[in-house]
Amino acid sequence: MTNLLPPWQQPHVIRHSERLLHSFQHWLDRPLLNLQGSPTAIAEALFNAPFVVVSHGTEADPLLNYGNQAALALWEMDWAQFTQTPSRLTAEPVEQGERDRLLAQAKANGYISDYQGIRISSTGQRFWIQAAVIWDVLDEQNQRCGQAAKFDRWEFVERKDEG
Repeated sequence: MTNLLPPWQQPHVIRHSERLLHSFQHWLDRPLLNLQGSPTAIAEALFNAPFVVVSHGTEADPLLNYGNQAALALWEMDWAQFTQTPSRLTAEPVEQGERDRLLAQAKANGYISDYQGIRISSTGQRFWIQAAVIWDVLDEQNQRCGQAAKFDRWEFVERKDEG
């Protein structure tokens, strides 16, 4: 059954939004967003933020579990499709080794900043992300429950079949 509520009104997304914001503050000692208000209002503001926020869980082949509206538009997916996608599929196979290395570095240090790399949308549109922050997402007991990324700079690059 499809949930008819917008993502930011779903209890598990509200809780996850709080985790994203808390974890970013924990690792980087600055807020991801300067917000006041109810948990739902804060979740809605994060979902509609003018930058991309994505996250995945801790499965062996991590699944995306959050993408705000900017992320959904960039990867050309709806919420249901996005949150069933393995995180590795956001990068082309040739880029996955570098992506894995940087995710491991973020896991070792809690976060990395100024990440850049090529990603690919569901339709094959390639884009170069720049100045991304990747951080470990912590649950309410400060246990690692995933990783997230935030960026506001990207540039579309030529599709391989156009060159």
